[in-house]
Amino acid sequence: MTRIVAGTAGGRTLKVPPAGTRPTSERVREALFSRLDHLGVVRGARVLDLYAGSGALGLEAASRGAAEVVAVEAAKAAAALCRSNAAQVGLADRVRVVATRVERYLDGGPPGAPFDLVLVDPPYDVGGLDEVLAALTGPGWLAPGALVVVEQARRSGEPTWPEGLAPDGEKTYGDTTLWFATTAGLTR
Repeated sequence: MTRIVAGTAGGRTLKVPPAGTRPTSERVREALFSRLDHLGVVRGARVLDLYAGSGALGLEAASRGAAEVVAVEAAKAAAALCRSNAAQVGLADRVRVVATRVERYLDGGPPGAPFDLVLVDPPYDVGGLDEVLAALTGPGWLAPGALVVVEQARRSGEPTWPEGLAPDGEKTYGDTTLWFATTAGLTR
């Protein structure tokens, strides 16, 4: 069972696709959002959730006060489930689900205002993470002081951060590591 940890939808359960996604564990989401809340980066933020799956990360952000969440998911069934989850927990007004490949979404140029927080949770065996991170540093994607969080298998090692993103720590939980980076020159 996957559920929203805290906020306005705290305790509400989410459906997850039967296959093809790897939802972030509740323990990891709780630790991640505890840090993000401590840093003050969620409330009022514009959030981009890449490789959204069931939407657990983006919905957690919306539940904790993010102003807007854009969830990008290529698998049509998972994207539909993400939309359904947003409606089911009462967050559909702040969560927009885009059913397309992350690379295609990023190639289209930034939609509207830049993002304050980007959550990147690709399948552990997917390639192209370097290109995704590089695309995020293009004009208009990241607000000054934006935070980018990458979730990967511990064995994957630190992402290659492109110019424009400065590493800002890591936390490991079992087989999962969360890597943090901020827009260059600005730390939290």
